[in-house]
Amino acid sequence: MKQSNNTNIHITYDPTLITEVSLAHFTHKYWEDKRAIVGSAKGRGVTWFVQLDGLQGALRHYQRGGLFGRLIKDHYFFWGWSKTRSLQEFSLLHFLFQKGVNVPRPIAAIAIKKRLSYQADLITEKINNAQDLVSILEGTTLDAHIYKKIGEEIAKMHQAQVNHSDLNIHNILIDNNQKVWIIDFDKCHKQQGDAWKSDNLKRLKRSFLKEQKKRNILWSEIDWRQLKESYLCTSIT
Repeated sequence: MKQSNNTNIHITYDPTLITEVSLAHFTHKYWEDKRAIVGSAKGRGVTWFVQLDGLQGALRHYQRGGLFGRLIKDHYFFWGWSKTRSLQEFSLLHFLFQKGVNVPRPIAAIAIKKRLSYQADLITEKINNAQDLVSILEGTTLDAHIYKKIGEEIAKMHQAQVNHSDLNIHNILIDNNQKVWIIDFDKCHKQQGDAWKSDNLKRLKRSFLKEQKKRNILWSEIDWRQLKESYLCTSIT
């Protein structure tokens, strides 16, 4: 990894994926001027999909949610560079990728200090030809071997001692090669011990149940048992 720092700006990037990075690379206008925007997605904010050399990236600006987010949209208290959300997520994704977990590769991260607060952006690899579980299960069921793959991937993440604090079915993708991906590691962290791992799984099951009630997704308790059995088998090997 390479870093570019001054008093108020800290940039970290992977030189194998992008040759140079400046403040401009984290703006929509930079990619628009290069005619390199290939799509977008709306969530809390807009994620811009951009074309780099050899791969596509997803540019995301960190924004707050909830009532507090209406008051302070995209500023966070500054406690040091290593504690900024963008650099923490970059580091965690790199760690998980090195551990063999299917996550988007981190490309570049920036934190910009403004007095006592900071703003942040992150560019990660775009997972092409993939849909989240909600989108898939709204239209079809999934075979048992896919649920087994999901269980295996979560187990690999837990073996790396990473707590995904928002593990839900919006954050699990399946691509057209039936490869399982886990995304959105903002505010996630490494954690010792094992007690928290069951909480991750309970949160995931609640997500299935919620979307079954809300969107009538095609999912059953049998699917959950297949996922859980695969998770347990992978965890003990």
